[in-house]
Amino acid sequence: MRLLLAEDEKSLSKAIITILQKNNYSADAVYNGKDALDYLSSGNYDAVILDIMMPELDGISVLKKLREQGNTIPVLMLTAKSEVDDKVLGLDSGANDYLTKPFNTKELLARIRAMTRSQSEQGDSKMRFQNIVLDRSTFELSSSNGNFRLANKEFQMMEMLMSNPHCLISTERFLEKIWGYDSDVEINVVWVYISYLRKKLSALHAKAQIKAHRNAGYSLEETECCKN
Repeated sequence: MRLLLAEDEKSLSKAIITILQKNNYSADAVYNGKDALDYLSSGNYDAVILDIMMPELDGISVLKKLREQGNTIPVLMLTAKSEVDDKVLGLDSGANDYLTKPFNTKELLARIRAMTRSQSEQGDSKMRFQNIVLDRSTFELSSSNGNFRLANKEFQMMEMLMSNPHCLISTERFLEKIWGYDSDVEINVVWVYISYLRKKLSALHAKAQIKAHRNAGYSLEETECCKN
């Protein structure tokens, strides 16, 4: 899952980004509202954390513009203000939740999980495909034959594949979604992580495989023995 953090206090921004990355989120940071809108226009983000007081364009204005555009991305408002009227304004403008600084790390993570949990999940953090299970709360990939705790990028790639079984995901899409569209990592890094995941699937005797489509990308499919 990829998050955008718009917070103009750079020391706090750096600390939050570190927290998010340690908890298996990909995250980008911007420091003003105008950049936040520019980054969000890419469609590469699953949620955004917006500080209210920012230069160029404040968080409430960013939020209103997003909703006017029909963008329903989950939004957590983050601010030093604690007055009830400020909270009401944020929520009435379309925010999903509101967190006042200073905040507890566990509460921040819990609020992110809550606002990004789709109704279809109904509180279930586990994704399933054939005989494998990906637990979003523990970052474990498992089958009846064992389990692995996935590293950050492994987890995010597997989450993308299991969220879109049988669908082709291009190498470029992996790079944009997980490393960021302005990242300078080389394209072969995707192949490296696909290789790691394939080895884990093999060790778990998974009835699922990551299929490569030449010069196109990858998809999660049943193994040949499971097909009709």
